[in-house]
Amino acid sequence: MSDFLEIARRLAARPQQWPVAVRFDPAQRWYHRLALHDDYEAWLLSWLPGQETDLHDHGGSAGAFTVVAGELTEYTLTGDDDAARLLGTALPTGAGRRFGAHHLHQIGNAGTVPAVSVHVYGPALQTMTRYRIQDGRLRVAAVDRAGAQW
Repeated sequence: MSDFLEIARRLAARPQQWPVAVRFDPAQRWYHRLALHDDYEAWLLSWLPGQETDLHDHGGSAGAFTVVAGELTEYTLTGDDDAARLLGTALPTGAGRRFGAHHLHQIGNAGTVPAVSVHVYGPALQTMTRYRIQDGRLRVAAVDRAGAQW
């Protein structure tokens, strides 16, 4: 099995080999696929202050990400079935995170400077389920599909 965090760090260390320059879009997070292989895909993302994902899973794919520049906060689910809430962990430049196929999280730029990250998923993403916490309980908000929403 591939070490997705090692792949993310290797890609992050070679920005001169990225097929595109990083862009920042004030309307939404910007992303571009860096690589697609049989066992994984890699994405480059940019985050302006205040930009974040919804709480989401990766449709059964495992993965990892590393922060190339700036700082991101990863929010993970904590609490029991009737008191679910999010707990944030700051990830500065150079920090990385591996996660399994059933991981739920939300990522955002809670800082004051733009951030850049590289994400690797294996197998390649096919679906991502977005969630919300309502009355302390986890609820499905939507299911996004590759080729339709991204």
